Amino acid sequence: MSDYLKKEDYEEPRCVFCKEGEIKRIDSGRVIDRLDEYLSRNDYQSAERHLKYWEQEAELNGDGRGLITVCNELVGLYRKLGRENEAGCACEKLFELIKGEGLEGTVTAATAYLNIATAYKAFSRVKEAVPLYEKAKEIYERELPRTDTRLGGLYNNMGLALSDTGDFEQAKQCFAAALNIMAENEGCEPEQAVTYLNMATSAENENGLENSEEFIAECVLKADSLLETEGLKHDGNYAFVCEKCAPVFDYFGFFSLNRKYSERAKQIYERN
Repeated sequence: MSDYLKKEDYEEPRCVFCKEGEIKRIDSGRVIDRLDEYLSRNDYQSAERHLKYWEQEAELNGDGRGLITVCNELVGLYRKLGRENEAGCACEKLFELIKGEGLEGTVTAATAYLNIATAYKAFSRVKEAVPLYEKAKEIYERELPRTDTRLGGLYNNMGLALSDTGDFEQAKQCFAAALNIMAENEGCEPEQAVTYLNMATSAENENGLENSEEFIAECVLKADSLLETEGLKHDGNYAFVCEKCAPVFDYFGFFSLNRKYSERAKQIYERN
């Protein structure tokens, strides 16, 4: 973990000449860039402090749009950390902000619904997650290009949720759509690897481990091959994917792959 942040590391001070009630937008791009730096080092403590600081800044400045950006990231962070209560509070705040800013039906709203649904899924609230995935899907399919990676990410997460509810045919369609989209985008092999492991998990849910053994092995080997794609950037996102895939490899009995990707993620975080 890094030392505590100094204000000058991330502060863009409020203008003392601004009139009461005047909105001063936070620099969302700058906030995300700095967040990515902390996440690339697995420094969740600094990431949370960073986001909480900018959450307060956005609130003080009346910047609802900026607050949506920060709350989206807080939902994802608390999901990764397994902190259900904080994630739930951030989700409720996101719902209120989307409505308050009049953004229902927009891509911004769809991204929030996707993040909230993924958090609900992580905390075993899958029946609440699926309708949100469906709302996000409707908006994304209407507003985004068919090869947009955000649409691919939605299909991937939605497929796993549908598998949990027993809708296996629809889940398979989502996984296939996710793979097709990611294949159209350079550098998305790690995301394809995650989809293959999700397909393996879904197959076990549907048919049991013994009856799915051959298919699961095929998915695992495809995932390994994709993660070893030559030229992939071994950055923070890659480390996160390796860290996410490792226990799945372990669960399915591929212990050497678990060790390989656990160690690779650790090395990347330490290097960053």
